Amino acid sequence: MEKNSAIVVVDMLYDFIDGSLACQNAENAVEEALRLICSKTDGQEGNGDTEILDTFPVLFIRDHHPADHCSFTENGGIWPVHCVAGQRGGEIHEKLRPYASEELTFDKGCDRNCEQYSGFEGRNSAGQSLSEVLELLDVAEVIVCGIATEYCVRNTCEDLLKAGFKVLLKVDALAYVDAEGHRQALAQMQDEGIELI
Repeated sequence: MEKNSAIVVVDMLYDFIDGSLACQNAENAVEEALRLICSKTDGQEGNGDTEILDTFPVLFIRDHHPADHCSFTENGGIWPVHCVAGQRGGEIHEKLRPYASEELTFDKGCDRNCEQYSGFEGRNSAGQSLSEVLELLDVAEVIVCGIATEYCVRNTCEDLLKAGFKVLLKVDALAYVDAEGHRQALAQMQDEGIELI
């Protein structure tokens, strides 16, 4: 990999791993994501260390909902309550958290009236978008892993591709709602020009 590569970790949050929206293959996907990150950062924990982040940036997308979000079934949405800001279900998995820095974590779904699947719709603590930060880091190639293949991963990958990035999707570091939906989404993304690795 060239130095102008980065990893984007999508929604590896407890509610999608062992909580209200637990997905298939989630625990394994976390382990594979950790293996990927360690292979690029020489196993060094980030903890906001800009020198490590500059070497191979790892960016995190995080569903970050208010308690009354419109996507929840009790508010007319299609999903059970999940990833509420400030609760365990919305936290990045503890094995990955050492590699997450505030400036490279992008929260989406923060507006109660707006459903957001793509990491491109998220913002970091400085109000910057994923696209803006990738451009600032001079990144051309992005390796994506995360949860769930059919929804937030796919939307993020497609937006990355549309924005001109080379997108590599780490298949063994994905979790999904439905196995058949996962396979179909992978095939469709591959047809669109996203490379499966």
